Amino acid sequence: MQKIRLIIADDEPDCANSLARSFEGDADIEVIAVAKDGLDAIAKIETLNPDAVALDIVMPNLDGYGVLANVDFSKLRKRPVFIMTSGLSGDTFIRKAIGAGADYYMLKPVSPSSLKERLIECTRVKYSPVAVKDDSQIKQAIRRSRHTLDEKLANIFISVGIPAHIKGYQFLREAIKMTIDSPEVINSITKKLYPGIAENFNTSASKVERAIRHAIEVAWNRGKIENINQIFGIKIYSANDKPTNGEFIALLADKMIMEGAV
Repeated sequence: MQKIRLIIADDEPDCANSLARSFEGDADIEVIAVAKDGLDAIAKIETLNPDAVALDIVMPNLDGYGVLANVDFSKLRKRPVFIMTSGLSGDTFIRKAIGAGADYYMLKPVSPSSLKERLIECTRVKYSPVAVKDDSQIKQAIRRSRHTLDEKLANIFISVGIPAHIKGYQFLREAIKMTIDSPEVINSITKKLYPGIAENFNTSASKVERAIRHAIEVAWNRGKIENINQIFGIKIYSANDKPTNGEFIALLADKMIMEGAV
């Protein structure tokens, strides 16, 4: 069976080159080019006619959505499989990517083994050239993204000492997800964030606020401050310096975005 000819389009050279090197000598994947921005990606796709493209969303000159919209598929022997990669995990980004023609959505950082698995899976299926996928595929992509985010948040909560059985655990997780999807909500924490969580869990906004505060206090009382500081990479807090609910939610939401769990 022929190797899957792959183009990697990513404006972060270290990330792109590291991913390309990981496939050197691979039995199934051959990286035929690395593109540094959206326009470069289009040129290489139309010239090299790859089997697949690992396409970052945020790139200079033209983003990943623009690449999908502007590739001249009439120049190609067949339509490549597009694996969209991004640190953005909100439902809006996933829906837009799948709707624009992406065949799969992966959160950064992308492991070579996971990417290889998806490439083999996707290139073995005959895809329609129609850009818009059905709603079931969009929902599947969203579920995959949410599962990854839930796992990362669970690991963080365990390391900082927030037990899963308390209500604040669930409310805090929901608050972080809402802040990732709509960052402006953190500026309306009492008017939008708490009421939104309360509606989802059939409770009151005041109970949500108290439960999140209790979860943070539990972490501090368990003396896991060093673990918390290690998560953020710098010494932010001391034993006598507990964050507000909003500060803690915003910090974890930002960390998830930066790590590509969303």
